[in-house]
Amino acid sequence: MLKYGILIILIIMSDLDKHFKPINLSDKVALSFTKFLRLLADTFFKKRYGHRAVVLETVAAVPGMVAGMLLHLKSLRKIEDDKGWIKTLLDEAENERMHLMTFIHVAKPTALERFIIMVAQFIFILTYAIIYLVSQRTAHRIVGYFEEEAVISYTEYLNELEAGSIPDQPAPLIAINYWNLPLHATLKDVVRVIRDDEAGHRDVNHKFADLINLKKKKLAYKKKKNKAKEKNTEEVLN
Repeated sequence: MLKYGILIILIIMSDLDKHFKPINLSDKVALSFTKFLRLLADTFFKKRYGHRAVVLETVAAVPGMVAGMLLHLKSLRKIEDDKGWIKTLLDEAENERMHLMTFIHVAKPTALERFIIMVAQFIFILTYAIIYLVSQRTAHRIVGYFEEEAVISYTEYLNELEAGSIPDQPAPLIAINYWNLPLHATLKDVVRVIRDDEAGHRDVNHKFADLINLKKKKLAYKKKKNKAKEKNTEEVLN
């Protein structure tokens, strides 16, 4: 029984440690952009994980909403089905918003942090919308890498809570209701379920980027095949 429990823990940890290795320039740009923003967050917040969560979750809830809106408009414009992407992205945005609604009960943002939230959200909405219009694949890969970093940050937060460096506290009621946690749940339980959410968003966005990449490869192959057919036809006619 003990060995079985250890195996489950190892599987969970390996899932949390998943990292998508960049395979092209688009991926490398997405990863570099993410690492740059991670450096800024680490420099500003250091180990103030509660405040870090409040500020960054206001940004994390942007991509799903922006992408969902743009795909909604595209679906209307082209009169074609979205294959469930819109709902998935809007659900992601709502889930990230609930992370924020939870953490404001843990750490109250300072006046400076509220200013940063307003500026960062405005800039990121425009930036992400432009990226999504130019390259959906890159946009989803960026979010995938964002979520990888979120998993790392929440793991560090959980380690500090378990070590007693940051005092644990009862879970906010909003978190208990949203995630159906036990009434005696604590902040450690909340961080665990939020970390699981982020891991899920990571996998979904990397998958979306892969699907877009696959679709582009198929289209390129079809074009190449059609050109070859046209060339053969011309040769026969000539």
